[in-house]
Amino acid sequence: MTTSELQLQLNNLDASLFNHTPFYCEENVYFLCKKLCSSQIADAQGSDLFVVFISNDNKQIPLWHQKASHRADGVILWDYHVICVQRKKDGGTHLVWDLDSSLPFPCPLAAYVSETIRPSFQLFSEFQRFFRVVYAPLFLRHFASDRRHMKDSEGNWTAQPPPYEPIVAEDGSVHNLNGYMEIRAADVLTDLPPELTSAVFGQKHGVVIGEAHLEELFSQIP
Repeated sequence: MTTSELQLQLNNLDASLFNHTPFYCEENVYFLCKKLCSSQIADAQGSDLFVVFISNDNKQIPLWHQKASHRADGVILWDYHVICVQRKKDGGTHLVWDLDSSLPFPCPLAAYVSETIRPSFQLFSEFQRFFRVVYAPLFLRHFASDRRHMKDSEGNWTAQPPPYEPIVAEDGSVHNLNGYMEIRAADVLTDLPPELTSAVFGQKHGVVIGEAHLEELFSQIP
């Protein structure tokens, strides 16, 4: 596929072509990454993809332009959310793939930050958003979820699960979602040290940064 053919395909993507089960964003992104790789929109191994978990200590994060919102501005208070960021080399525009967003699909990272995260909007400290950035090849290898977090105390589903079998990690783990979605202020890097790149590529759970460093991080990753 030529570069122009790939760009044409990218410009005509419809979010409905991807697996999407409401309230199972981590699984949606897992399969989105796989499809981006298999369709040659991303590198075959997903080396240009990063899975980003968004949450905080209180599990209350406001995001705008979300399809699940009942407000005109699309704002909703998630306990956590998961997106995919595709890093473009050679000065290309980094892209955000968010199946729950009403913004263009995919959306340029800078526009997504401006419209969905809205860093200029003054929030109380309990609503600050933190970002766990995980290298997609590691995520696809290690992530597992048996969906236990989507059942109430009586074992009933709080939201209808996907029709396919739960995701099992390569090592046989059946549930490790908490290691990704539990994000605390104490984990947040206050600056971006030189060794950050090796940490992103080498640590199963990636690195945790604040919203002020999100775009900067992707500009530093080679």
